[in-house]
Parts: sequence; structure tokens; C-alpha cells
Amino acid sequence: MTKIHDRGGRPSEDHIDRSDHVTEDWELRIDGLRAVLSTKGLLNTDQLRRSIESIDPTLYDQMAYYERWMVAVEKLLIEKGIVTEAEIDQHMRPDSKTD
Repeated sequence: MTKIHDRGGRPSEDHIDRSDHVTEDWELRIDGLRAVLSTKGLLNTDQLRRSIESIDPTLYDQMAYYERWMVAVEKLLIEKGIVTEAEIDQHMRPDSKTD
């Protein structure tokens, strides 16, 4: 059975936009975070793909490429006990300070 992330295995009338675009800062950051986590042995390609494929299909279709990565990495970090959902929520509050 194919998963949502397997675009070749899911018939769709939707066109996949293959045009180049300027990578935004947050997209570079999530790619960098994924690379660091991989280098540290905390995440690998198979785990990232599994986590991406676990995203609800309706949400998956509404997300951009790196948004899926962001959700998947967050889920993996929580799953592995590296951070808690409360810690992420605390950090994401508008009044939280980051250094």
C-alpha cells in the first residue's frame, strides 16, 4: 500500500510545481536542523519519511515541502523524548525569549 508521501503511487490530477523558488530562511533552518540531528545520530532518512507519512492526508496536502519536514521533525523529537510538546509550545509563545 502506498503512503501519502509516495506521489508516484497516488493518482492525482494535481500538478507538481517543479519550478525553482527562493528558499526562505526558515526553510534553510529546518534543513540545517535535520542535518545536525542526522549527524548526531538522532534522526535518519527512514525515520523522517515515516514521520512525514504519518501526517494526516488532509493536512499533508495543505502543507508545503518544508512545512512537512518541520512537523515531522517535531514529532520525532517528541517521540524520542528529546523535547516535550510543552517545551516546544513554551518556546513558540510570542513572549518567549530566544538567544
